[in-house]
Amino acid sequence: MVGARRKARATILQVLYEIDSSGHDCEEVASQRLADSGLSEENNAFIREMAAGVTRHRQELDQHIKRFAPAWPVDQIPLVDRNILRLAIFELLIDNRVPVKVAINEAVELAKSFGSDNSARFVNGVLSSVSTLVTR
Repeated sequence: MVGARRKARATILQVLYEIDSSGHDCEEVASQRLADSGLSEENNAFIREMAAGVTRHRQELDQHIKRFAPAWPVDQIPLVDRNILRLAIFELLIDNRVPVKVAINEAVELAKSFGSDNSARFVNGVLSSVSTLVTR
């Protein structure tokens, strides 16, 4: 299950990246990615739900990024890092399905896989600060 969920989060990141970089429709992008995902229906539903949720709450998520990474204007944060943060903050503050440590760890792993050399440290630092807002 962990491997499948990690793959699902990587797919969500791809969807968010494309939406952010091109402005394409969330549902269309998700459908294209899911056609090739090889994941279960449960994980496909998770991908659609999470991508739509992050897209719907994007302004709120970006406000949290601004608050906890004030030295970095959101539009200057690399696309990969920005969307990893959006996904993780959505999981931490809005979705509430996974423990805080899991959300942060999954984001750091995505940053290691898809980001730059400094991404994992940056993502971990921002999310550690954001986690102080979690009340569960």
